[in-house]
Amino acid sequence: MTSIGTGYDLSNSVFSPDGRNFQVEYAVKAVENGGTAIGIRCNDGVVLAVEKIITSKLLKPGANKRIATVDRHVGIVSAGLVPDGRHFVSRARDEASSWRGTYKGPIPTAALANRLGGYVQAYTLYSSVRPFGVTAIVGGWDTEAELPVDGQVGNGPKSGSGGKIEGAKAGGPGLYMIEPSGLYWGYYGAATGKGRQAAKAELEKLDLTSGNLSLLDGVKEAARIIYVSHEDSKDKDFELEMTWISSVDGPTKGRHEEVPKELLEEAEKAAKRSLEGDDEEEEDKGQGEQMEE
Repeated sequence: MTSIGTGYDLSNSVFSPDGRNFQVEYAVKAVENGGTAIGIRCNDGVVLAVEKIITSKLLKPGANKRIATVDRHVGIVSAGLVPDGRHFVSRARDEASSWRGTYKGPIPTAALANRLGGYVQAYTLYSSVRPFGVTAIVGGWDTEAELPVDGQVGNGPKSGSGGKIEGAKAGGPGLYMIEPSGLYWGYYGAATGKGRQAAKAELEKLDLTSGNLSLLDGVKEAARIIYVSHEDSKDKDFELEMTWISSVDGPTKGRHEEVPKELLEEAEKAAKRSLEGDDEEEEDKGQGEQMEE
């Protein structure tokens, strides 16, 4: 047996001599065959979007949702194997419900990502299971609006360890991406799926770290990025699904909801106009080069 995979990819719990887990790498390949999914962290919320390839003309538009609400303030979108993604969402809902039962409040986005990362990683340890064939993007808005007035959690102490922390800053947008290995990071902009490279390139062009991107601008940019990343497989029709979570003072009141149909259609039209403009610029540039020759 050699380290190129022969024999070492038969069990999920065996490393190759050069330290690779081939079952996890195969799961990553499954993700790369799925539709593009992105998440954008804005200054006043989070936008999640996914490209749903239409595999049959008999499919009902708007059905077969790929973005799910985990708790009132958190949503998840995934790329890869759809059944795996649905099971992943089911586990996320259990974690959010467990947190509410224990701490009497909404689960922080970071805590949910941590629990789900550990759950996914456990599926890379045993030969009786296989890794999840999805990469999931978790987005949420953390707020104290649903906690008790005095900030007290459960029956713990009023202050100090386990109690209310005076002056602590709470709330704000959260965006995390969880990979088949269980690895997760916090992101300003995350992309996965077939068109991830093009989507990442477009996300890097946005000014996300300064906090100047509004939620409405994020919706328009998300639509444009999905259309740009779809260019590689433009022969296939697709449906754009998009959700958002705003601050308590924003349009969704801190809840994870679908982007209104009118706003989504407007964002799609703007994305198509942007693509047409880019195509015209490339044509003009090509004609100019020919004239110079």
